[in-house]
Amino acid sequence: MIEPLLLAVARVQTFLGPRLLTAASGFFYERDGRLFIVTSRHVLIDEPTGHHPDRVELKLHTDEVDLTRFASLSVPLYRDGKSTWRHARDSGGEIDVVTIQIDRSQLPKGANLRAFTPQHLQGPLEEIGIGATVLVVGFPLGFYDTLHYLPVARLAGVASAFGVRFQGQGYFLTDARMHRGASGAPVVLSDPHGDPALPWKLLGIHSARLDMRTRDAVLDESLGLNCAWYADILHTLTA
Repeated sequence: MIEPLLLAVARVQTFLGPRLLTAASGFFYERDGRLFIVTSRHVLIDEPTGHHPDRVELKLHTDEVDLTRFASLSVPLYRDGKSTWRHARDSGGEIDVVTIQIDRSQLPKGANLRAFTPQHLQGPLEEIGIGATVLVVGFPLGFYDTLHYLPVARLAGVASAFGVRFQGQGYFLTDARMHRGASGAPVVLSDPHGDPALPWKLLGIHSARLDMRTRDAVLDESLGLNCAWYADILHTLTA
């Protein structure tokens, strides 16, 4: 029996026409019967670097037993000149999370996936203590099980006060060795008494490594800290 968490995470490849641009991570989220793919905003648009893809491609498993069988799903990012993805701002500025609703009729035949729901979001924030062990599941540097198209998990610890907006931003910190390609990965905590189909709490969405501008690149190592946006932003982005 495959760990269901691995079927909730998808590799997100961005394209401009036929040209492959980048690859990142994402995960499925369901609310009121609607299905979404969630990833980082900078995966879909990054003004400083001129990154402007027009579609993303996801790989979906199509056989519950044979995990080597999968199919591609192409999702347009614009329709009639308007973006198909939703993003948000708050008092701290732009939030590095987006959702794209997926047309279920376009899913490959036999698509086998799992999706987080509002019930997977963390309730009382004080239940998550400093140093709590979490997983960040995605495709760091594009690394994954290429035969079965499954992501990998990195072990992380909660590195800032959970429930507090770190430096006024809508994220908390994790302590983990992370890489490019993991942007958009879910940050999860085991929940053995939760949904048996997906027994994990969704705490956040991994965004990027955090570093100090004053760090001496020669004398000082990187902090090894990362930003994870609080997952409750999904209430807004899927309303």
